[in-house]
Amino acid sequence: MGDMKPIEVSRRQLVLTGATIGGGMALGLLVPGAAKAAMPELGAQYWGADTVNPNEVTAWVVINPDNTIVLRCSMAEMGQGTGTGFPMILAEELECDWSQVKVEFPSVNRNIREKAVYKDMLTVGSRGIRSSWEFVQQAGASARVRLIQAAAARWKVDASQCTASNSLVTHMASGRKFTYGVLAHEAAKIQLAAEPAIKPPEEYKLIGTRKPRLDSEIKTNGTAKFGIDTKEPGQLYASIMSCPVFGGKLVSVDDSALKGKRGNLQVVKLADAVAVVADNYWRANEALKALKIVWDGGEAAKTDSAQFRKEYRDALDGPMVTARNDGDAKAVLAKSTRVITVDYETPHLAHATMEPCNATVHLQPDRLDIWMGSQSALENAKMAAELAEMKPEQVYFHQQYLGGGFGRRSFGDELKHAVLVAKTGNITKPLQLLWSREQDMRADRYRPQSAIRMKASLTADGTLEAIHVESVCGSIIRSTGINRAENGLDGPALEGIGPSVPYNKVPNWYTGLMLKNTHVPVAFWRSVGGSQNCFYMESFIDELAHAAGKDPMAFRRELTDRPDSLSVLNKLQEVSGWGTPIGAGRGRGMSLVDNHGAVAGHVAEVTVDDKGQVRVDRVYAATDAYHVVNPNLVESQIEGGVIFGMTAMMYDEVTIKNGAAEQSNFDSYQMVRLADAPDVHAHLALTGGKDDKGKPKWGGVGECSVAPAAAAIANAIFAATGKRIRSLPFKNVKLSELAAL
Repeated sequence: MGDMKPIEVSRRQLVLTGATIGGGMALGLLVPGAAKAAMPELGAQYWGADTVNPNEVTAWVVINPDNTIVLRCSMAEMGQGTGTGFPMILAEELECDWSQVKVEFPSVNRNIREKAVYKDMLTVGSRGIRSSWEFVQQAGASARVRLIQAAAARWKVDASQCTASNSLVTHMASGRKFTYGVLAHEAAKIQLAAEPAIKPPEEYKLIGTRKPRLDSEIKTNGTAKFGIDTKEPGQLYASIMSCPVFGGKLVSVDDSALKGKRGNLQVVKLADAVAVVADNYWRANEALKALKIVWDGGEAAKTDSAQFRKEYRDALDGPMVTARNDGDAKAVLAKSTRVITVDYETPHLAHATMEPCNATVHLQPDRLDIWMGSQSALENAKMAAELAEMKPEQVYFHQQYLGGGFGRRSFGDELKHAVLVAKTGNITKPLQLLWSREQDMRADRYRPQSAIRMKASLTADGTLEAIHVESVCGSIIRSTGINRAENGLDGPALEGIGPSVPYNKVPNWYTGLMLKNTHVPVAFWRSVGGSQNCFYMESFIDELAHAAGKDPMAFRRELTDRPDSLSVLNKLQEVSGWGTPIGAGRGRGMSLVDNHGAVAGHVAEVTVDDKGQVRVDRVYAATDAYHVVNPNLVESQIEGGVIFGMTAMMYDEVTIKNGAAEQSNFDSYQMVRLADAPDVHAHLALTGGKDDKGKPKWGGVGECSVAPAAAAIANAIFAATGKRIRSLPFKNVKLSELAAL
């Protein structure tokens, strides 16, 4: 003991780890000595300069003379881990020393000037890796070949005689070596006649391995910069309130209550919102609450959720646009003697990101600087340029970490407010506009409300011979202005009930759709259509298994021979104890989904007490994303997705009264707390393979981890009680009032 060296522990580290001394739960982990030194470094400022770095080999790779390497990640980092996975793909082909790697967001301004050299910078729909792996891998290969050619030129040998590994280029015959840092300047000047081939998955050495997240340390020690952390010299702060009724207008503002108040208060009026600017946010927000504002909500102010619910249910009897029509489901149903018909429904949902929407802008005559975390930095920058009446090249967007995205932070609504307030108020100092939690929740673009009617026909031996689906759903693509869906079809509204289902052995399948929008804006919400449609479909599949007198796992196996679906089912059966006794008052339920390019399934275990209270005890999750960069990142996303999906299933809804959202904070929009959280077991069931173009197949993870949750829990409740849940959230359901099936 006398030879042991003391480990220096900061106060923050002591707080994070000290709980273990008393036998409590560890919230952090010290990484002493050599283990910490082996971790790649990540700076707190995660965005790069707008000028070309003199040490660039390509636009994606910077190699410094000391052999440290900066790899650029054009996708947003909002907790999903792309900021680690993306550089791992680059490093795989670059053959560099991973411990010498740093990462940064590339310049949005440069991306504008150089015709999208960093692509679209759009991080939505679980596409962070699956839409970028090929060009990222190619960028790493290109840089490696340039380094080899630079070394070969120095040695006056053919490049084929040289190899690259661990940030060194070696002449194989003589053993001579150059570090990447020595070669970088010369490598940058080399023009390749053709891009080199990239590695197939069977040759991966780094991809597929477990590596710690690059951003863990700076996010736990508080140095990581999120949008809300921005503090520029002389910065002012704004709090804003939109018209509570979506689409409404501002009529008047009485600001007499602000007279004599400290903080250099300035009231800025927009067409549909009011902001107060001050020298700190608290003063701005308190002053905003003191204003007497008159709004005009128009006819929409007469609407409410009860009305919408009736309209959506009634519309199920209306005409549908055909989205899928395999075989002749209508004819089979008409002749069948065993038809099961059910209606389901789900409400609007808010995104409720932990970091409320915010943007900091500095509007100058010939330049606009922006600091924020965005899922669509390039398009947001272009939008801001238009609002500021500038050229896109005059916008400098400093991408930061996002405290949650879930689809909300791609539209730039907060940025639009910030630019308009600065412009309208003639504010030339840096201005941070922060949405209060109430503004963030009441001015959201919600998950659509929907209702659905499903019918199915079973043969005498319980074989599923036809499915007939009719859905009424708000159109995201119409609401967001992507297009008008003139054909009456909307891809997001069909996820999980149309083409993207994990079953391929149902001979007759019809899906019809009616798009129905209200004045309430709707948009992409994590797992998009899967969050509601997979609840519908997988609950219905369970109902059919019950009607057929078959085990739900065995029934699903009858519906598919897809290798990915079977791989997930096999893994779930292996890890969950499916089919073993579970005890009185307890139930086990499952679901299987095809969502955002991957197949995923959950098995949930619940306990229901004699008062009808439900506790979700554990969830087993299995995912086939075909290839993955880092299993640690995938498993973390699955765990988070289970909690996200469970929150929506058990507690959440946004209700409308007098045209406005009633929920405004977490007292009325509940999250799963630690005491409620189940024990989550995340597993991979990878089948690898190639896509229809012959390229390695990659699936998304962040979305498909959410989609199975609601149905698995609902099916488990049915297994425990015999009561079927067909309307969410569960908090509105009284099991005692439901008839047992």
